[in-house]
Amino acid sequence: MRFASVEPFNEPSANWWRADGTQEGCHIGAGVQATVLGHLRSELNRLGLSGMTIAASDETSYDQARTTWAAFNSQTRALVGRVNVHGYQGSGGRRDLLYSEVTGAGKALWNSETGQNDGTGRTMATNLFLDFRWLKPTAWVYWQVMDPSAAWSMIAYDGNTSQPGAVQTKYYAFAQFTRHIRPGMRIMPTSAGDSIAAYDPAARRLVLVAINTGAAQRLIFDLSAFGQVAGDAGGAVTRWSTHTGGDDLYVRRADTRLSGKTLSVPFTTGQIQTIEVNNVTE
Repeated sequence: MRFASVEPFNEPSANWWRADGTQEGCHIGAGVQATVLGHLRSELNRLGLSGMTIAASDETSYDQARTTWAAFNSQTRALVGRVNVHGYQGSGGRRDLLYSEVTGAGKALWNSETGQNDGTGRTMATNLFLDFRWLKPTAWVYWQVMDPSAAWSMIAYDGNTSQPGAVQTKYYAFAQFTRHIRPGMRIMPTSAGDSIAAYDPAARRLVLVAINTGAAQRLIFDLSAFGQVAGDAGGAVTRWSTHTGGDDLYVRRADTRLSGKTLSVPFTTGQIQTIEVNNVTE
């Protein structure tokens, strides 16, 4: 197995970790973190791992990550190759400021752990759209795909027997992103909040993912910024759908067509759809 980085902390500024059986993390203030980071760098170098990246600090929220990063002096920041943050602030927090402060310092940024107590996948999807738009991480990691708590999991399991249980709607909602937005694709801005576009220039494929949290409506995608938008034969595009109410679990449909460089797609309330438009050039 090949490791890209080492991260010495887990939610270190949190005050709820205790040595009573719930010690998933350990409270470590920013000053002590700086000391630990220095020792870690020295030890990695001693072991011949001078090229190993150190990531920090896996704080629980976007705003706490900003506070910790601001507390580090230039010498401590130089030890950190990537800033990791957890997404438990949900729809809150200044993702945009964290992005600008971290990348402005020349560091990479990951959402290294996130999860939601919502088995429908709706909260996951809306938070993911916010991360795409404002946090712009180069990696996004879900807390636990399998968990004894059905609402937190994508696939529930019995903690006593380790036997798998029900597949949650969230699993299919996640597939709307992961099966279509692939490594190497370029994330592109959209004008709508709960949507994202990803473009693969080699395959000439544009992927659109959106969720409708309001009343049933048709969402109109204006693709006029592209040089050519042809789709498949006759302007056909393929779409996949998951309804966060539990219907349409990643259902494929080939019933939609372009109208020039415009695409109109019907959405019911709570529906996530992924649309693939082929033969698109810039």
